[in-house]
Amino acid sequence: MAKSLVIVESPAKAKTISKYLGSEYIVESSVGHIRDLPKKAATNIKRSSIPKGLSPEEKEKLKSINDRNRLIRRMGIDPDNGWKADWQIIPEKEKVIKSLKQAAKKVDHIYLATDLDREGEAIAWHLKEALGPEKYEYSRVRFNQITKSAIIDSFADPKEIDLDLVKAYRARRFLDKVIGFELSPLLWKKIARGLSAGRVQSVALRVLDERERLIQEFIPEEFWEVSMNLQNNANDIIPFSLNRKKSDPLLQKDEAERIKDLVNSHDLKINEITKKPVKVKPRAPFITSTLQQAASTKLSFNVKRTMRVAQKLYEAGHITYMRTDAPSLSKESIQDARNYINDKLGDKYLTNAPRIYSSTENAQEAHEAVRPTNAFMSPNDLIGSSEEEIRLYGLIWQQYIACQMPDAEYLSTSVKVEIEDYVFSAKGREVVFDGYTKITQNISSDGDEDILPIMQEGESLSLDSINLEQKFTKPPARFSEAALVKELEKKGIGRPSTYANIISTIQDRGYVEIQNRRFFVKKIGHIVTERLIESFDDIMNYDFTANLENNLDKVANGDLDWRNVLDNFYKAFQNDLASASEESNGMRSNKPTPTNIICPDCGNNTMVIRNSSNGVFLGCSGYDNEGDDKCKKTVNLISGDEAISVDDKEEAKNLLIKERCNICDTSMDNYLIDENRKLHVCAKSPDCNGHAVEEGLFKIRGYDGPTLECHKCGSEMQLKTGRFGKYFGCLNDNCGTTRALQRNGEPKPLTMEPISIPDLACLKCEDHYLLRDSMKGLFLAASKYPKNRETRAPKVSEINQLSMEISEACRFLPQSDKHSYLMSAPEKDKDGNPYVIRYNKSEDTHYLASEKDGKKTKWTAIYNNGEWVQNLKK
Repeated sequence: MAKSLVIVESPAKAKTISKYLGSEYIVESSVGHIRDLPKKAATNIKRSSIPKGLSPEEKEKLKSINDRNRLIRRMGIDPDNGWKADWQIIPEKEKVIKSLKQAAKKVDHIYLATDLDREGEAIAWHLKEALGPEKYEYSRVRFNQITKSAIIDSFADPKEIDLDLVKAYRARRFLDKVIGFELSPLLWKKIARGLSAGRVQSVALRVLDERERLIQEFIPEEFWEVSMNLQNNANDIIPFSLNRKKSDPLLQKDEAERIKDLVNSHDLKINEITKKPVKVKPRAPFITSTLQQAASTKLSFNVKRTMRVAQKLYEAGHITYMRTDAPSLSKESIQDARNYINDKLGDKYLTNAPRIYSSTENAQEAHEAVRPTNAFMSPNDLIGSSEEEIRLYGLIWQQYIACQMPDAEYLSTSVKVEIEDYVFSAKGREVVFDGYTKITQNISSDGDEDILPIMQEGESLSLDSINLEQKFTKPPARFSEAALVKELEKKGIGRPSTYANIISTIQDRGYVEIQNRRFFVKKIGHIVTERLIESFDDIMNYDFTANLENNLDKVANGDLDWRNVLDNFYKAFQNDLASASEESNGMRSNKPTPTNIICPDCGNNTMVIRNSSNGVFLGCSGYDNEGDDKCKKTVNLISGDEAISVDDKEEAKNLLIKERCNICDTSMDNYLIDENRKLHVCAKSPDCNGHAVEEGLFKIRGYDGPTLECHKCGSEMQLKTGRFGKYFGCLNDNCGTTRALQRNGEPKPLTMEPISIPDLACLKCEDHYLLRDSMKGLFLAASKYPKNRETRAPKVSEINQLSMEISEACRFLPQSDKHSYLMSAPEKDKDGNPYVIRYNKSEDTHYLASEKDGKKTKWTAIYNNGEWVQNLKK
């Protein structure tokens, strides 16, 4: 019988670890956190009744006390009484806890082998508390790589749970909770419903907002660049560019034309040739932030994807722990890399002494850098891994090997041609010794400069061509995910384990969006940031946030009391919250911007520009009126980036330089009201009332309309504006069919009509399923959406009796037999497991994958040449 239970976070990690431990160990998974503070269910707490006979002052005081108690119960933490917490088992994890308790009964000892950062330490602590701290003997084991030697060593020297790390985790969790619960209602009251704020996420939003403001206020200036191609006696073409210093004024067109005339009228010869050796050092092995940046730049992975793939590599035992801010390497790992270099590349690629990379000043814990667990396992040796895992591993492996290799050596050459006071240069770089680039050259983003032909000073050259190019100065670049992580790290905001969550949160809240891999701050994001900076200068201050992070690090090291850190923060926060909540002198509200546009419904009032959590829209100013004078008319606006003018030349000019506000000279956002009007709104709205209406002929980008043929009745469908934006509506009143408009201006592809299956009950709610079609294939969804949001993939047995219903629902599609082939699909695989219908996006077709106890088996089936073919993966 096994004598010890080992608990890790993930099933994949459990599977890898169990290979290295003997039969005396049972390895189970908690599947992440098992306890948390109360969630949404706690919001249903009833208000306490107020006794009769009290004075107005007593009633107000009692109401305040009741509201405070209710808030504390909802948060699950009590700042007024030593920060007591109401930790609860996460509902979805009740089965996991029950299973772990059953396994614990069979053992004498429990090893908590969760990850080695604060979050991992917290999971270990929660597990001990949930299973019973006094019932069993517990040990904490930590390892930064899942290899046999690391596992055996950690179990040979078990430790206790580091309560200082747990305190740091609790302090961070409680800070974020109180800010979210106490500040968010203020934003609902002052700005718009559905908003929220966070201790770190709001500061990250400020970073993006400040950059966005600089872009909006930037006024492009015209300048010119001059370049020429010269030819030597050997008929080699050499490109030369005009040298300009940063302190030089922008080159204007008339001066550029003068330079062109000088070039055409002068003899051209080489005045100076300089050559100097250049050495380039390899970069340090990856830490979390640099890995995220490199994966973004070289692999086009976003931060979330990078961490997900890295987690898989870690759990499979291929790399060390991926959440670290220390670039240091152990002696063993350095020697492993040097052994590989010596064996595979030769001693000329081996440095005389190992390269040592030290940790940064604010490194959270003494972790190693992100590196392979085995230097001799190249990316080609990662058999059975996915393509994205191999690509990311290749990045990590090459950086690790390269960091112990010699500098790359180049001979940099500069050739100058002088024409009066103007100097043209041609530059080239020749590889003398490839050094570390021998291992990184296939992923390097730094391409070598051209190698110049052999030339001599005084040598005459002939003009092949000269080019004058008009350009405009550029505003500061928008942040990519990688650049944002770098900036947050530079300012000391967040830690390696939080970067991915920060980026996801500000997107999920609707404050920013990513286009072309760059952040764009939405209007509501601007307003929230502006108001928070004004009313909560501590929370939004970069230094304050960085110092708070440092204090949390000190708590983790046992140098500060966690409750003192919380109390000091909370006292200042409560003062700011009280001031911001005042009606007259508190946080500024989100006032609508008045316009001269007449309401199309009532005709008595003008429309105002409103900013909500869902976007910018026009609303009738009569909304605030009482009785019959009240008007609820709204007009959705489509971003001007999706609308183009009929006059292409004029539109190209507008895209280069936006309309500018006549009040503050800031660039203006533009929105399409309808096909004849475009609304320009100052980017600083609602703090600036600047706006203008442009008359003209406009259309949605990519849409060549104005009409479509209705797929149901054949009548005309016209472009209309509705609650959720632009759509196509049938003009036949007896039909009423609609069709959505995609962002690219194309009508949404037709899909099957939903089919009700009243006999098929939902699994998680009291409802029945509809069979729905989408651009991602068939799926089952609760009929009472959005009240019930349950969805899942259908089993073959659940829909293969719906042949007539599916045929009827597809009758308006170009392919009326679109899903008919699924009716002949096998219900079960050859082992008797039910087949589930899945969708392959790349091939735009459905296939079957069987499941057993909710998990995929190795059986699949595809429809090929009129029949279903079953396959068993090896």
